[in-house]
Amino acid sequence: STFAPDEPEEGEYRIVRSKTFPIKPMTQEEAILQMDLLGHTFFAFKNDDTGAFSVVYQRNDGGYGLIEDEG
Repeated sequence: STFAPDEPEEGEYRIVRSKTFPIKPMTQEEAILQMDLLGHTFFAFKNDDTGAFSVVYQRNDGGYGLIEDEG
């Protein structure tokens, strides 16, 4: 018999870790600072300026990106 690693089937997505945390209101600048302090490549927060659920992320070009809920 052949050995095959336990890979998900094509089209199957498996969540291997789940985490909950409070979404705190803060500015974009505070969120970027928190992301950098934690050493993460993205950080979710509630935008204090717009009230929207937002994510800041580190771009490959060294800059930062922002994704926001239209809500």
